Amino acid sequence: MGLSKANMTMLIVVILGLVIDQCSCKIVQFIFGDSLSDVGNNNRLPRSLAQAALPWYGIDFGNGMPNGRFTNGRTVADIIGDKTGLPRPPAFLDPSVDENVILENGLSYASGGAGILNETGNLFIQKFSLYKQIELFQGTQELIKTKIGPQAADKFFLESRYVVALGANDFINNFLMPVYADSWTYSSTGFINYLRTTLDQQLRLLHSMGARDLVFFGLGPMGCIPLQRVLGSSGACQEKTNQLALSFNQAASQLLDSLSSSLPNASFKFGDAYDVVADVINNPKKHGFNNSDSPCCSFGRIRPSLTCIPASSLCKDRALYVFWDEYHPSDRANEIIADEIIKKIGFLSSNATQGPTHGPVGAPALAPSPV
Repeated sequence: MGLSKANMTMLIVVILGLVIDQCSCKIVQFIFGDSLSDVGNNNRLPRSLAQAALPWYGIDFGNGMPNGRFTNGRTVADIIGDKTGLPRPPAFLDPSVDENVILENGLSYASGGAGILNETGNLFIQKFSLYKQIELFQGTQELIKTKIGPQAADKFFLESRYVVALGANDFINNFLMPVYADSWTYSSTGFINYLRTTLDQQLRLLHSMGARDLVFFGLGPMGCIPLQRVLGSSGACQEKTNQLALSFNQAASQLLDSLSSSLPNASFKFGDAYDVVADVINNPKKHGFNNSDSPCCSFGRIRPSLTCIPASSLCKDRALYVFWDEYHPSDRANEIIADEIIKKIGFLSSNATQGPTHGPVGAPALAPSPV
């Protein structure tokens, strides 16, 4: 005996409901960023000059081998996800990624050298700018819609969390380098307005694609990274660069507030850790560090060494250094940054089962050639 039209309609509704319920069992995150968030994309870009593919990157993560993270351990996004019950998203270019992996873990499109602007980081040859990362996310959405259907996919992406963490390269590897046209085209104010306008368009685009719960990580005192210090004769922080970071943070924070209040159902938050990082740098011993002005991984007295390589020497205790290399914080510094953002944003646990909440994954590897 065949089903009546009413019963058939009810059956379809029930089936769709089951599919949607199956897809809402876990909240995942999608990450857009630069080398501070990259978990392996650039390592799979064959012509990229910005890679974390050599020892001693990743020495305190898992098996101690390079994994694409530009630090000795975890990224800030790793730590925030761990502490709020979110799975760690694999790199978009990870060959193990398929629809099931995406539904279970989300994805990271972050790429070393990337910026808000397309032209930022072009000296690195290959990288995913933010616009490119959003384009890749659009392809991911189509993949998931094909897998589970448009209605379930829409629900999945609406419930996901989004992290956008870029901007430092737009200054360090663009505006502050005279080889880039932006450095002589714009004043400081004009360039920050250019970034704000571009970011406004990008965040609106993400909202139109389902992003509702989004956090934008602000910049730290980038004039105090070892690379900037070594460029001056005194070794002090570059205060002009720090002021650019503060001005950008103010513009970005205002933008996030405006978008959050004007876009439907948007909860766009600004994750600010500038003050705590500045305090760690200015008062390292107060936070348990003994060095906040030079990298743990360096090539003897040759500075800047730009990247950590197998021939580099490592500091004796990586947990006592704020910076891992010339650009990037150490795992322990990243944990302080993550804790500050969690405190200010007020993150709550998203899934019933939380991931690891303390320390890098696996036992720390032994340091070669301590100095």
